[in-house]
Amino acid sequence: MEVHVSNQQTPNTGTNLDPWYSNYADRAAGLSVSEVRALFAVASRPEVVSLAGGMPAVSALPQDLVVTAMNRVMRDEGSIALQYGSGQGVPRLREHILEVMAMEGIRGSVDDVVVTTGSQQALDLVTKLFINPGDVILAEAPSYVGAIGVFRSYQADIVHVLMDDDGLIPDALREAIAREKSAGKSIKFLYTIPNFHNPAGVTLTASRRDEVMQICRSEGILVIEDNPYGLIYFDGPPPAPMRSTEDEGVIYLGSFSKTFAPGFRVGWAIAPHAIREKLVLAAESAILCPSAFSQLVISEYLETADWRAQINTFRGVYEERKNTMLQALNEYLPDLHHTNPDGGFYIWLTLPDYLDTKQMLPRAVKELVAYTPGTAFYADGGGRNKMRLSFCYPTPDQIRLGIRRLTTVINGEIDLLETFNATGPLQTIRSSRSFSAPPPDLD
Repeated sequence: MEVHVSNQQTPNTGTNLDPWYSNYADRAAGLSVSEVRALFAVASRPEVVSLAGGMPAVSALPQDLVVTAMNRVMRDEGSIALQYGSGQGVPRLREHILEVMAMEGIRGSVDDVVVTTGSQQALDLVTKLFINPGDVILAEAPSYVGAIGVFRSYQADIVHVLMDDDGLIPDALREAIAREKSAGKSIKFLYTIPNFHNPAGVTLTASRRDEVMQICRSEGILVIEDNPYGLIYFDGPPPAPMRSTEDEGVIYLGSFSKTFAPGFRVGWAIAPHAIREKLVLAAESAILCPSAFSQLVISEYLETADWRAQINTFRGVYEERKNTMLQALNEYLPDLHHTNPDGGFYIWLTLPDYLDTKQMLPRAVKELVAYTPGTAFYADGGGRNKMRLSFCYPTPDQIRLGIRRLTTVINGEIDLLETFNATGPLQTIRSSRSFSAPPPDLD
């Protein structure tokens, strides 16, 4: 009997956990559980003070306003609300979106707006339209963890650009562009969160906005301006959005998640004409159409409620919580650098270089406090001595308790390092440390 031996290699098989492992597309390798989402299971435990998730304080939104809007929609427009709709979104809501953006100086027409399932979907659609594997996306260092996840899923090369307390550094942007272009890379867009940055909490100054736009315009680089927090300011509104002065070079992303409620999952994009047409086609291929029910409820709310006053209420709630967190940080961790946001949800805390916030997280959970490690916000593994603290969801009393517990965690981590590093560079830790010991946690 003649035996034929094939030269072909046996294809990769699955695993015990996933028999279809070898069948996935290459881009599936970019999908991973974010450190933020992984924290939600822990943070939802009632005994844990969560300073981790960026969950809005929906308790500050009167439920009767929402119920009334929902009832009216079902009574007057139920057959429309429960039906398929336009892939671009309900025109009535798009008109309201223009009113919302006008508060920040952005002008446009109803046809310019594309409604999406949260601004996260808008970000996904834009990335799908522009990114081939290996293309470069410029993003601040640090950057929004949800954006990093999207960019990785489309196999983009994420190049971080340094920022400071005044936002993205223009000279660092120039250097990054020159470096990537000299390497023959294709830079598709700059992704930026200019207002009350997530996670850094800083705001890009007006002069830097102009300079960043000039750089991107001269280099032919599209700007993705993500602005979910722009109306959540404390002392005064931030500088005008880049989209307000530049129509053709900016795609602007907005959301009702922070100014109304995230559960309705309604966001939007306003884009140059040609891009907008492709966004609509991409949205239709992904979901056919956004939820008509959610759009009509938000439209009803915007028409019948004093939504501007409600945003003022949210501002007051968040400013009180921010001030509480700053007071606690200055009392218990006075030597650590942190940002002081003028709005939004987040404070960015920098620990000594020898501490690793990701490794420290299990100790924090044991002490019943949660935060988001800095590594979640870098595509290159940076930010190990950083953490994001969210003041939006916990009450002021919970925030003070959480910072007290966090101080215990940090001091405990330093003591542990001292114990196991009796010699070497960590010898100076104790002499240089001046963190306040918190009072006993009697709560």
